[in-house]
Amino acid sequence: MDKDTTPPYLSLFAALSYGIASMAMVFINKAVVMEYAFSMTLLTLQQMATALLIHFGRIMGWTRAKPLNVDTAKKLILVSLFYNGNVAFALASLKGVNIPMYIAIKRLTPLAVLIAGLFYKKGKHSKQVILSVSLTAAGVMIAALGDFSFDMFGYMMALISVFFQTMYLVLVERSGAEDGLSSIEIMFYNSLLSLPFLAFLIIITGEFPSSISLLYAKSASLYFLVMFVLSLVMGIILNYTMFLCTIVNSALTTTIVGVLKGVGSTTLGFFLLGGVQVHFLNVSGLVINTLGGLWYSLAKYQEKLRKTTLPR
Repeated sequence: MDKDTTPPYLSLFAALSYGIASMAMVFINKAVVMEYAFSMTLLTLQQMATALLIHFGRIMGWTRAKPLNVDTAKKLILVSLFYNGNVAFALASLKGVNIPMYIAIKRLTPLAVLIAGLFYKKGKHSKQVILSVSLTAAGVMIAALGDFSFDMFGYMMALISVFFQTMYLVLVERSGAEDGLSSIEIMFYNSLLSLPFLAFLIIITGEFPSSISLLYAKSASLYFLVMFVLSLVMGIILNYTMFLCTIVNSALTTTIVGVLKGVGSTTLGFFLLGGVQVHFLNVSGLVINTLGGLWYSLAKYQEKLRKTTLPR
């Protein structure tokens, strides 16, 4: 779809749907892992649901996904591993980290990308970008000092998730593995390639078969069952709306929506699902972190604007 001919209402719908889906996913996953600690099994089932839905959609003619190609699958193996590493450690971190702090830590990704960029390319960034990501990092450290529910394991899991997300973004940027593939096809390959790796992990970590037994026992609770099914469905919706927003708008719009979503999620996180003890340090740190995220988005927007207005 040509961005220049996209109806304004579709562009707005794509941005809003991605923001809402992304925000909802954090709270739904948090609600599930509070009662079901087997995060790797949850991720496995999310990927299985995605693969099955797309497979049946192709059989029924609902999608135009191409048949599987071995060469394409080989190109996407590392991308899939880093993607699932990011999600797996993010789910693990949500067991002990409250939502505002989780979002604050995940905002360290731009800083990690900047550092990674020093090793694989010579591109320089503006002072505004460097200062904004530094402010974001400073906000995380200040907030952590006032986090009375500090969970070292949860923090480590969130930081490892940032590392995997950074590697995923860098690898996608460098490899060009997505060329010629639709968003549905990327989702399908990613899900299929994930299943053997995730099945191996849930076995060696001892989650299986205990995770299945607990899932069966928990299914008697209507609340848990609804949250669990929503988690499976939202995993599909989130990926789809992210690609849709990028296609009909731009990658920049998707980034900005993600930051604005984080502002709303941080605010709601103080009131929903508990786990937050309000203190001057953690509130001020989260405010600084949020301002750094907004400043980063503005700086990247200005960079993009300058590039598009330069004479060719």
